[in-house]
Amino acid sequence: MNIRRREFLKTAAVAGAGLAVSPRIAFGNTLKDSKLRLGFIGLGLRGVLHLRNSLNRSDIEITAICDTDPKRMEISRKMISEAGYKKAKEFGKNAYDYRNLLELKDVDAVIISTPWLWHTPMSVDAMNAGKYAGVEVSAATSMKECWDLVETHEKTGTHLMILENVNYRRDVLAVMNMVRQDVFGELLHFRCGYQHDLREVKFNNGKQPYGGGVLFGPEAMSEAQWRTQHSLKRNADLYPTHGIGPVAAYANINRGNRFISLSSHATKARGLHKYIVDQAGEDNPNAKLKWKLGDIVTTTINTYNGETIIVTHDTNSPRPYSLGFRVQGTKGLWEVDGNRIYVEGVSEPHRWDEADKWLEKYDHPLWKRYENEAEGAGHGGMDYFVLNAFVESAKKNIAPPLDVYDAAAWSAITPLSEISIANNGEVQDFPDFTGAQWISREPYNWIKEDY
Repeated sequence: MNIRRREFLKTAAVAGAGLAVSPRIAFGNTLKDSKLRLGFIGLGLRGVLHLRNSLNRSDIEITAICDTDPKRMEISRKMISEAGYKKAKEFGKNAYDYRNLLELKDVDAVIISTPWLWHTPMSVDAMNAGKYAGVEVSAATSMKECWDLVETHEKTGTHLMILENVNYRRDVLAVMNMVRQDVFGELLHFRCGYQHDLREVKFNNGKQPYGGGVLFGPEAMSEAQWRTQHSLKRNADLYPTHGIGPVAAYANINRGNRFISLSSHATKARGLHKYIVDQAGEDNPNAKLKWKLGDIVTTTINTYNGETIIVTHDTNSPRPYSLGFRVQGTKGLWEVDGNRIYVEGVSEPHRWDEADKWLEKYDHPLWKRYENEAEGAGHGGMDYFVLNAFVESAKKNIAPPLDVYDAAAWSAITPLSEISIANNGEVQDFPDFTGAQWISREPYNWIKEDY
């Protein structure tokens, strides 16, 4: 690693030390006024939700919007007008018109909510243009893309935040509070994942976003236009960050700890074929497709500090939604399924406590302070907090709480799991995206109420 990169990472490590959800240590130039001039790239269901929440803030000016779908542009245009804001500049003539948006001087930051394959190219272009970038999950789909994000950030000094909203879920932050206050003792083991029946998301009738049917591809609607294709072509944990994001924060990944290796296995692929047959019969053309993605992908990760993490991807089978969290230490554990906690010396021996009283006791100060503002923001309020962290960091032009190194490490699970599965579970080593700076980077102070 050359001197320039060492010095840059040293500065970034200092900027990240002891930060709360909205860090206070400056890194670069802050805005001359209090309003963040924000552009939106991608205005599907997720992008429009970010837009709606942004329009509810007084410290944001929406200066530009971009989407290649005229219907999404019209929806967004109407939202901006009805909120009483002046018309934003519009882009979307072709797939690369977003680059013209990035050239605007009246755009300080952008939120990228496009299909997965566009996340890294757009984020790289945004950082190269000097725009503070917020990218939806996952941030990258290949190892090269993970490195592209890190290297562009280090070259330009421009920041990127991965917009992982689950890190701000109320129970997740309450458990973070418990972890930091040593309720569970020294941490040993975690479980997490993305367990969500998405069959009606991956297929629809082209008439409404989640309308059922077996259509996917360009003629379908919403995520069925692009997301389903990944299940056809890849056998990997395609969507790891909702689970691994909170666990990585608990385990101080990239800040005193790091992922060392993983091993992944996948079951047979049956769920999507069965869904097509049940919906449309054996004669439907899509019933002839050979799906690559195993119905259940299980990944085991080892960390430098000696914890293990089991990550599950399960989106093609009938099941209730769960991120499957377990946080286990030498004094006890929390399991989200069953809403239960056990703490040795406090709980009745060998019997679970209902988690509610514990989560209320350790409710995070962030939620105590802003729960009214978060009401109705989406996903139980956590969308308010992830946007707030992005906006406050971008206004000050400082390192965000979930930074480019997190984006790379979490997203790397997808390509590494793909290689491992293809090689019968062969162990894959994680690269150190921080260039050894994880050793000295201090954990974020998630308990601090200075936001």
